[in-house]
Amino acid sequence: MAHINRKYIDSHWLIPTLKGLFALGFGFISLFTMNRDFDYMVTIVGTFLLTLSILEFISALYLAQKKTGWAVALALAIIDAVVALALLFTLKQSATWHLVIIAIYTFIRGFCEIVAGFRTTIDPTDRFTWVFGGMCGAIMGIVILNSGEFFIRFFGVYLVILGICSLFYGIHNRAQKIEDRIARQETARLSASKRKKSAKRSKKSK
Repeated sequence: MAHINRKYIDSHWLIPTLKGLFALGFGFISLFTMNRDFDYMVTIVGTFLLTLSILEFISALYLAQKKTGWAVALALAIIDAVVALALLFTLKQSATWHLVIIAIYTFIRGFCEIVAGFRTTIDPTDRFTWVFGGMCGAIMGIVILNSGEFFIRFFGVYLVILGICSLFYGIHNRAQKIEDRIARQETARLSASKRKKSAKRSKKSK
C-alpha cells in the first residue's frame, strides 16, 4: 500500500499508549515518591507489573486475531505476571531477593523487546523503538544487579524509558493506521474511477 513500509500494522495503538502512560506513572512514583518504605515500593512495582501483564495479554489476544506477532506479546505477559506475583507474595523476603528478581526481569524483558523489534515489524521506526527500549532494558538489568539499595530508583528510570518508547510507538502506530486508511480510500477511489472510464469506453465502442 502507498507509503506503508511494512507487511501489517501490528498493535492496536491504544494498547502501547496505555502501557506507556502506566509505565511513566509508576516510573515517576518509583523515582520521586517521598515514601521510602521498602515493602511499599516493592508493592508499587508488583502492582505495575501485574497491570502491565494484563495489557500484554490484551495485546496478545488482539494480535492473535491478526495471526501475527502474538507470541512475543504472550511471552511478555507471562513474564510480567510471574514476576509481579513473585514480588507481591514475597514481601517479607530480603531486599537482595527482590533486587535479583527485578534485575533478571529487566534484562529478560529487554532481550524480548530486542527480539520483537526484529521479528514483529519491518517498519524502521517501530523497529528502532523496540530495539532501543530493549537495549536500555538489558543495560538497566545489569545496572540494577549492581545498584545495591537504590535498585528501585534505577528500575524507575527504566520504567520512564519504557513509558516514553511505548507512547512514541503508540503515536506512530496511530499515524500509520490513519495513513493506511487514507491509502485504502485513495486506492478504492482510483479503482472506481478506472471502472467508470472503462464502462464509458465500452459504451462508446458499441
